[in-house]
Amino acid sequence: MLYQRSSQLFAEAEKVIPGGVNSPVRAFKAVGGTPIFVERAKGAYLYDVDGNRLLDYINSWGPMILGHAFEPVVHAVIEKAKLGTSFGMPTELETQIASLAVEMVPNVDKIRFVNSGTEACMSAIRLARGFTNRDKIIKFAGCYHGHSDSFLIQAGSGAVTFGSPNSPGVTAGTAKDTLLATYNDLENVNALIEANKGEIAAIIVEPVAGNMGCIPPKAGFLEGLRTLCSDNGILLIFDEVMTGFRLAPGGVQELLNVNADIVCFGKVIGGGLPVGAFAARNEIMNFLAPLGPVYQAGTLSGNPLAMAAGLAMLKALNEDKEVFERLAAKTAYLHAGLEKVLKENNIAFTINRIGSMISVHFDSSPVIDFKSAAKGDNENFKKFFHGMLQAGVYIAPSAYETWFITDALSYEDLDFTINAAATVAQTL
Repeated sequence: MLYQRSSQLFAEAEKVIPGGVNSPVRAFKAVGGTPIFVERAKGAYLYDVDGNRLLDYINSWGPMILGHAFEPVVHAVIEKAKLGTSFGMPTELETQIASLAVEMVPNVDKIRFVNSGTEACMSAIRLARGFTNRDKIIKFAGCYHGHSDSFLIQAGSGAVTFGSPNSPGVTAGTAKDTLLATYNDLENVNALIEANKGEIAAIIVEPVAGNMGCIPPKAGFLEGLRTLCSDNGILLIFDEVMTGFRLAPGGVQELLNVNADIVCFGKVIGGGLPVGAFAARNEIMNFLAPLGPVYQAGTLSGNPLAMAAGLAMLKALNEDKEVFERLAAKTAYLHAGLEKVLKENNIAFTINRIGSMISVHFDSSPVIDFKSAAKGDNENFKKFFHGMLQAGVYIAPSAYETWFITDALSYEDLDFTINAAATVAQTL
């Protein structure tokens, strides 16, 4: 495939946008080459500015669970736009989507809408600190909760040391309140709690990790976190920005029957528009302004376009409960096909999958945390990425990202993907 126009546009973008992109992973730094510029999308396909058609496995990093340009969402946005795009005042639509979200998600009474997953997670942490009157939090290496200062922390020198900033601009003072744990390792978490007794406000976790590839929780891991939090007065925050309304109508809480204290949302809940949200039971949410002392605000929060898109998406998912079974079945089919062709070509690999999330790791050892994810053969991944791209299949341009399956994918599309992988595997 030729990407002449994309290359020209990228060169122009680099002159006026840092790195030519507005989110770093789009720049192809992890895989090399020039980013693809998209012109339009429909269903399971992207159409770039050079006229190429690509099967899409990132789906805007998750929101397009029912396909690009999903008609009910498009119609809802157009009709609302005719009435005005933003008011900075309450609308009935906000209550409608809030009521539906609370109905679909277990263990929450109220929800506050914001404009991104980053904002949702940042606000959840502030709320947890205000509610518990404690400062420290535990996060997990490899879990991404947005680019708020509290989350841009790397490992310290030992299991119970403070983290240190891994981005200039994050202060050491902020870093000292963030403790870094190992995903899927309850003993490590318990050691951090014991070393900081009575000081930890919250543990925030992707209940299914999606930013070191797809990594499901080990049996008992989330249940163990729930017990540790309950026993130590710590709030458990599930970052369901990726998994919410994707793995089940009520997300991982419903899928794995583990309750969090605060849940963060994004992606699917906005139907493709910029939306985030966080939710909890009344006693926690009532700490938020204007009811309580914890301040959070946003001029465009709950704007009618985003709320219309999100409501249309949640309604579609709520009315078609079988969609989650269809998605899981399609993902399992893709898993089996990829596994077969990689084995036939003697490639070292591991495939992780849960629901409609899947990732291929080019290492034969189990991938259960960030350390094991980092063992993958990145050179093989780069070759695999570009080979699939040339074949007309677009996967995440990073070995540390999950693929997202959309219901718009047909089994013919999945067979095309598997056949493309079979051809590419011969070159690895």
